[in-house]
Amino acid sequence: MRQFYALVLLGTVAHTSFVTAGSLPRGVGPEFAKYYQGASSTFQCISHPSITIESSQINDNSCDCPDGSDEPGTAACSYLDRLSPEQPLPFSSAGSTNTTNVLPGFWCANEGHIGAYVPFMYVNDGVCDYELCCDGTEEYAHVGGVKCENRCGPIGKEWRRLDKERRDARHRAANVRQGLIKEAQDLRQKVEAQVVRLLEEIKKLEARREELKTRLEEVEKEERGKVVQSEGGGGGKLGVLLGLAKKRVQELRDTLDDVLDQRDDLQDKVEELENILKKLKEEYNPNFNDEGVKAAVHAWEDYAAKIASEKAPSVKDEDILEVLKEDGEESGINWKEFEEEEGSDADILYNFEAYLPGFAREYIHTKLNGLRTWLIDNGILADTQKSGAESKRVAAARESYQTAAGEVTSKQSQLEDAQRDLGKDYGPNDIFRALKGRCITTHSGEYEYEMCWLEKTVQKSKKGHPTTTMGTFSRIDTETADEEDRVDGKSLGRGSRMVLRYENGQGCWNGPNRRTDVWLGCAEKEEIWRVSESEKCVYRMEVGTPAACEDEAQLETRPRDEL
Repeated sequence: MRQFYALVLLGTVAHTSFVTAGSLPRGVGPEFAKYYQGASSTFQCISHPSITIESSQINDNSCDCPDGSDEPGTAACSYLDRLSPEQPLPFSSAGSTNTTNVLPGFWCANEGHIGAYVPFMYVNDGVCDYELCCDGTEEYAHVGGVKCENRCGPIGKEWRRLDKERRDARHRAANVRQGLIKEAQDLRQKVEAQVVRLLEEIKKLEARREELKTRLEEVEKEERGKVVQSEGGGGGKLGVLLGLAKKRVQELRDTLDDVLDQRDDLQDKVEELENILKKLKEEYNPNFNDEGVKAAVHAWEDYAAKIASEKAPSVKDEDILEVLKEDGEESGINWKEFEEEEGSDADILYNFEAYLPGFAREYIHTKLNGLRTWLIDNGILADTQKSGAESKRVAAARESYQTAAGEVTSKQSQLEDAQRDLGKDYGPNDIFRALKGRCITTHSGEYEYEMCWLEKTVQKSKKGHPTTTMGTFSRIDTETADEEDRVDGKSLGRGSRMVLRYENGQGCWNGPNRRTDVWLGCAEKEEIWRVSESEKCVYRMEVGTPAACEDEAQLETRPRDEL
């Protein structure tokens, strides 16, 4: 409790007006000096000026003013600190009303350190409250023989050393913060530049897309005026004959290929029989009068002489293989040059612009195609588009248009993402833009906790259990912290603090989805200080970061405690 009062009251008074100790009653702080100065024999209660008492009643250990202002140096009115404004006073006095103590406590000047108010209940209680009153003046009555020495010298020196360390750390953190702001600004400028670039690219791509769309429509119209092509090639009888010829040629190739296979098989058999007869001739014994063998040997000799006198075949295997080559190979039939001839065999008869000189041909061609398309559109001629699939010209034009349209869609999606990013809340000066995606961890008991800036918080088991998501980032809020300063400096302190909300984590057993409130305090480096479960499946994570610190300008204008 005393430490709490020490933190509340320490340094609350700026020494803007000093009054000599002899001119003021004991325990009066500088900001209340004006009420006690002067040689008047009477004293008006501070918050009840209609009530006047004798000056001799000040610090007489009797509470005569309803607001306790007549006892700045005793504990006589300490009970007022424990009353609510609605409670009646425990005594009756002329003009008395319900009130609380107007004075914050007993003033200790603490020369050599920082002046502070001590709660009235601590005055002359026989305890030296050095954390508040290092000069020991609150125990002036020496109750129980207690004498409190003045320790403001060493206490003030140590406090100034720690204060310098804290200030130096704050300045270093402020410098780191400036670096984060600069990085965040650079990142934002890149996104802004990306938006400008995408807008320009989309403008050009949209123009290109419309151009290709118009071209596709023109090609489709032009193709509608052309005659139908059969699957075998060009239109009309020539197309039908071309298809039949292509089919017949393939049949003949297949038959010839089969004949070659049969020929090869027969040659293998003939060679085998020739080897048998040749061996018979070489190995038979002419002394045996076997007429059958002799006849076979003579027959073989006649056969061999006949074969030797015959001429070599005029058709070579190379010639046959040349015929068997597939279409499109070096010596195969190039059907495409016939198939790609669009129009019927009669087209040449009425396509008379082909006979015109060059300067007139394009003009007449355009007019005739336009007339043919107009006749088709108005139902005068039949629509004679190609059967089966669209022409290569239409397919190429359509592919170009679809590619351009896809590029426009892709760029528009990137633009929407960039514009959404610029509209997000990244905190003061966009500072969390520089931290987004970075992760920090801490160990606590059987778990490791991880917080990723503006992304997620997770709980990792050290015993091999699955990782639990404690929430995904939702928004940035502001709340008021009221925490005592810690010796290690890892404290939220008092005042407005940023809180990052991480929500919709994994569901708890028979409970809600987990969520994490990340409270931010000023620190020189990013660090998770503490993790606690404030209620079921609701976590409180205290994190130190330079992003939560003041900048240099704020540090310079911040009021300092004067000695």
